[in-house]
Amino acid sequence: MAKIMKADKLPAITNASPKVPVIGVFGPCDPRIDEQSRKRAQNIIGLVANAISGQVMLPDKTAVPVVYSDVLVDSEAQADVVAQQFRQAGVDILVCAPDTWAFPQLTTISLLQQFSKDTPINITCGNSGPKPGVVYAHALAGAISQYGKMVTLNVGNWPDTGMKPKMSAATETALVNWCYAAVTTMVLKGRRVVIFGHDSMGMETALAHILPTRNTFGLEITRLDMKLLADMLKKGAYNKKELKELRGWIDGHLGKRLKLKTDADSKRFDQSLAMYLINRDLMKDLNAIGGGFMSQLEWGSDLRGTPLPVADAMESLFNSTFDHNGPKAPLPYATEADVQGLLTMLFFTYLSGGNPPLFMDFRKVWEGWEIKALAKKLGVKVNPRADYIKKGLVDGDNSGSASFDWAGKPGTSVKQLMSRISMPLADECYFPGGGNSVTFMTPSGIEGIAGRMAYSALNNKFSLIWDEAYSTSVPMKLGNAMCDLTTPTWPHTFVVPKYASMVEYKQYAPANHLHMTWDLPVARLQHWMDLTGVLNVTPWAARPKFVEGVDRPQPLIHLLNGGEDHYKNI
Repeated sequence: MAKIMKADKLPAITNASPKVPVIGVFGPCDPRIDEQSRKRAQNIIGLVANAISGQVMLPDKTAVPVVYSDVLVDSEAQADVVAQQFRQAGVDILVCAPDTWAFPQLTTISLLQQFSKDTPINITCGNSGPKPGVVYAHALAGAISQYGKMVTLNVGNWPDTGMKPKMSAATETALVNWCYAAVTTMVLKGRRVVIFGHDSMGMETALAHILPTRNTFGLEITRLDMKLLADMLKKGAYNKKELKELRGWIDGHLGKRLKLKTDADSKRFDQSLAMYLINRDLMKDLNAIGGGFMSQLEWGSDLRGTPLPVADAMESLFNSTFDHNGPKAPLPYATEADVQGLLTMLFFTYLSGGNPPLFMDFRKVWEGWEIKALAKKLGVKVNPRADYIKKGLVDGDNSGSASFDWAGKPGTSVKQLMSRISMPLADECYFPGGGNSVTFMTPSGIEGIAGRMAYSALNNKFSLIWDEAYSTSVPMKLGNAMCDLTTPTWPHTFVVPKYASMVEYKQYAPANHLHMTWDLPVARLQHWMDLTGVLNVTPWAARPKFVEGVDRPQPLIHLLNGGEDHYKNI
């Protein structure tokens, strides 16, 4: 009689830790070649792995683990060995580093088939002649592309000879950019964001598309009612001592720039700060990586109920890289429960390794002639060659979600940043619940990517409309007048797109909100869109189809299937 086996009971876990992606580097080889060439191939695997290690960071500045196997994949047997090594190490991102010819199906394809279909794979090789790994790379990329899987080919450079060749800086940069895209794709699967309230002010461009978001990104949207937050605020369900510390931190940095006319104003501001502590703890309990808060109309504007204070301070604190407890990872947080805005900021933040997101209204688009006319009216002399005259600008401002970091350039100290921030009382007309806005002026010279996610029910696809962009400034008197024409008590960032004209920018905005993150390489963003199937939308007449050294080369699978858009819509 067969022996009855008992199942193994797993040990209890008190707190779950979400999985961090692991990058695995391996190399195929030709079993017929000389031992010295095989040793060189092994060395290259380690050199490639070490080139990545420590360079790919999560928003909390945790380095993504990188492992490698020096077992050369000559055939199916070695593919099985390396696959098992990688499974035991938790690998879910693959980097193939060939330096010799090998047989694709017997080597990398046999290994790849032992991983899930959504496993990102990159082939990075030198353009070497002696044994030639580049020939294998093309054969492998073609084979994988033909059977319908996305693969990224990075034909770079390292010396043809020598036992420890060093890859070029450009090769390394291209690989690191792809790794960021792969990590962002994989790390968000199974994670969640928390949205308080329902539809964002009735804005169809901001809806929580639950099923498409789950199916496209593997991301869950946890929906909580604002009553929960209101109840917890009323019950005082937060650490009272920490609230005093947070308030003291704000008071110490802002002083009289925190505008409070009455004791009631002060109590309302404390409620705004308590909202941050309550929401932070709720999201921590849920292992959430982002959030959003509806606010208008029910929370702070509907006089049929009891309007409560604005969430501006809370939203700015979430999006910043610091708070009263010191440095922290930015936790992307969207004003008005704008879920597509949240997704934009979330992906930008992970792709940039934790740079702070900026949430703006796509508010006032200034063409150069308009600025020139206003300057003339004010008696302000402007440089006719200035970017804001030649190109124009967008005055990006919104009542909430403005990261404190955007009050200065990257690297500015917390003390300097907070010295440039004011918190005036919120507009009583729009926000009868009171509270305080956040305001500052972003300095010029911050470069990054500005864009916005969109969704279409016709093709069930997400798209990203984006352009490279930078912040600019105008003479102070002119700038004050421009801000006064919108909302002077909100943060302002004067944004200049690199390729879009102001006419194009005005016409092609997918929503009324715009988002920007600094120091985000274009290629990194494009690789991520390749891996997720997000449509890449750059309708700017002045932008070339391919910018060498900026764009990533088109994946072969796009070319074999009628182009990028056609492939993504198959």
